[in-house]
Amino acid sequence: MHYNDFRKLGFTTLPNGLIAYYPQLKISDAELILIIQLEAFAQRGENFPTNEQIAANTNLSTGEVASIIQQLIDQNYLSIDQLTDKQGRIGNFYNLDALYQKLDHFLSTNVMIKSHQDQTERVSDSLDNNPLNTLARQFEIEFGRYLSPIEREEISAWLNVDHYDPEIIKLALREAVLSQAYSLKYVDRILLNWQRHNLKTVSQVQKFLQRNR
Repeated sequence: MHYNDFRKLGFTTLPNGLIAYYPQLKISDAELILIIQLEAFAQRGENFPTNEQIAANTNLSTGEVASIIQQLIDQNYLSIDQLTDKQGRIGNFYNLDALYQKLDHFLSTNVMIKSHQDQTERVSDSLDNNPLNTLARQFEIEFGRYLSPIEREEISAWLNVDHYDPEIIKLALREAVLSQAYSLKYVDRILLNWQRHNLKTVSQVQKFLQRNR
């Protein structure tokens, strides 16, 4: 069997905006997986798959599927609505309209770029706006290798748990490269040292580095 044989299974269409910005919408990886499954079923004409059907396509249990569905409903990303078919039968379907409305609002607020010259608007079609992807690529370029999933999670933690400015992380990476230390542990020690000195902005870090050269 070759790839072209499996193409007969079809494809699922997802907006790049969702792929790039779901962390900013506070959607977890597990929730995104479930959204992808709902889209895959819907695009095949099955609008209300069972928890068992969804679980069979993922590493989630049926209980976890039910829990994640409820989380999405609680966050107003998903609703269960009713429709009437041609025979007058009433059935349920999963509705993701609210998710895409919130995504539209986020993109128009944060990604839409207006030209002051011709007053036209354009939307960046690049996934580089995701700071995690941007930083990961920068690390891979400097280290000369791909990052492991654990290393990507550590960078994600710097952004979302420690709330380091991405530009400060880049400065720490530069310092590590200058020291020929190609490891995230070394970068983490640099960031912790700057944190202990209460350096919170790029300019503060740059002044600190100039004083200590």
